[in-house]
Amino acid sequence: MKVCTLPPIYRADEKFTIKLIQQYEEKHLSLILMKKKSLVLPLADGGIKAGFPSPAQDYLEGGIDLNQELVKNPSATFFGRVSGDSMTGVGIEDGDLIVIDKSLSASEGDIAVCFVDGEFTLKRIHVEKNEGGGAEDVLWLVPENPKYRKIKVTPDQNFKIWGVVTYAIKKIRKH
Repeated sequence: MKVCTLPPIYRADEKFTIKLIQQYEEKHLSLILMKKKSLVLPLADGGIKAGFPSPAQDYLEGGIDLNQELVKNPSATFFGRVSGDSMTGVGIEDGDLIVIDKSLSASEGDIAVCFVDGEFTLKRIHVEKNEGGGAEDVLWLVPENPKYRKIKVTPDQNFKIWGVVTYAIKKIRKH
């Protein structure tokens, strides 16, 4: 995978973007602050079969701390709750929690939280290479639901890739 280096025309005005992001965080994102304390939970590491039933394990092996498993860069990682259905094709649904790492550079095919003209959106990154030379590559934000159209990022938009999604956490039991 190649890292997307966006040309200057795609980089947002930093001060304006940071101000809008801070306002958005205060109003809409409930961030979960990770404490230094770890919580190690039992781990069934022998493989839980999703096909034919297998004999139950008599014991659990080791333990797992979800902060250590899910968060590689604590100072740059936060959780967000998904609102909407544009990413259902990859199993990310309304109400799911996503783990977002702001320290990662987006690569072709990554799912990222993007800031476009004052709004946040969750989409897959696609860079259309210009083979003819001269013109810039084209950046697309691609939904994973056929109900939605992909978004072409243009130089006149205030755009920033705010963070790369590293995990999605899904609630299975609905009540």
